[in-house]
Amino acid sequence: MPTPNPDPLQLDTLPDSVRRVVSALQALGHGEPPVMLDAAARTAQQAADALGVRLGQIAKSIVFRHVASDRAVLVVCAGDRRVDEARVAAQVGPLARADADFVRARTGFAIGGVSPVGHAHAPLALLDESLWRFDRIWAAAGHPHAVFPLLPDDLRRWLDVPPGAVTLPPQA
Repeated sequence: MPTPNPDPLQLDTLPDSVRRVVSALQALGHGEPPVMLDAAARTAQQAADALGVRLGQIAKSIVFRHVASDRAVLVVCAGDRRVDEARVAAQVGPLARADADFVRARTGFAIGGVSPVGHAHAPLALLDESLWRFDRIWAAAGHPHAVFPLLPDDLRRWLDVPPGAVTLPPQA
């Protein structure tokens, strides 16, 4: 099973996208730096397996295209949940799929490494309330090998949005 790399991060060796997240976290006063995983964690399941945590503890970032403004819509939800596009659209307006080029242009991150902070352009953001089942969660840090620990309340404060119901009910 892949494990986090225990070596301290050397900023000068990190990809630019991870350095941008590190800078954003520092500006937000977050004291826990990202960790680099030995293997890529492009999916929530891969990240959970690499960290040895529950799938729901992975705060996955899903990006849509806001039709009216062409802005990114960032939905942060628990890794064990699926985004309900109808609920999201009811809150922000019509949505379209975001392809890899759109995600990179609007967020500055590749799919599989989209962080909730450090975006190239401020997204419209929504938080799913299911993240508050956990005391500690993990989010992508700008690269498929990089993640960082945080609290659900950190997301609420950093993104300045209240949590709400934006996912489908869990399947039994």
